[in-house]
Amino acid sequence: PNVEYLFYVGCSGSFDDRGKKVSSAFAKILQAADVSFGILGNEEGCCGDSAMRGGNEYLFQTQAQANIEIMNGYGVKKIIAICPHGYNALKKDYPNFGGNFEVYHHTEIIADLLAKGKITLKQPLAGSFTYHDSCFLGRYNDIYKQPRQILKSIGGVKLVEMDRNLNKSFCCGAGGARMWMEEEGERINNMRTDQAAATNAGTVAVACPFCLTMFSDGIKDRNLSEKMVALDISEIVLKAMGVEEYKAPEETCRV
Repeated sequence: PNVEYLFYVGCSGSFDDRGKKVSSAFAKILQAADVSFGILGNEEGCCGDSAMRGGNEYLFQTQAQANIEIMNGYGVKKIIAICPHGYNALKKDYPNFGGNFEVYHHTEIIADLLAKGKITLKQPLAGSFTYHDSCFLGRYNDIYKQPRQILKSIGGVKLVEMDRNLNKSFCCGAGGARMWMEEEGERINNMRTDQAAATNAGTVAVACPFCLTMFSDGIKDRNLSEKMVALDISEIVLKAMGVEEYKAPEETCRV
């Protein structure tokens, strides 16, 4: 192909209105850094992770093999994913079916662009931020450092850790295909939202569209919308680049 990276947008980044904002933000970052990338558009299919986690191995293999055929047909070598579920599937499961690619998560790419001076964070963002380690990015793939490096490189940002963080993080409630099921008893996303609110942070930074949805719902459920907001790291970086207007919510009270 005549581009260096395939940007695998994923289902959320393609179809979910909130997710589209994340994929758009990341694309703007890539463009600002003059990164050579392309997308598959209508030829991109679901990564198959949800089908596999839900127990439908046949559907997963069908979806994976269809994607691999298209990617190999275009001679794709490097892939960037904004969803850790897709990232994990592309990186660890697709090689079993002939899909051997270099796979990167968008936080790895953003951290690298910052380290190389390809993007400049000129707009300070005042306030306290807490970062949620998603299961597939953290425990499954050991990506803990880059998201925090990104946030710490933004002027004015005070990073406050939740009690459950790094490899002891707490699931947002969407993992294991639970995204598509009704919770019984206490909702996991509300419990994790309470843990985030306890840090007094005004912004919950996430790096997964599933986590973004679960925190956004949890914040509404806990009536914290005036005090806390959930944002993907790419959206935060774009604001710090001065591309998007940023308004931090008032600091939340400890709960």
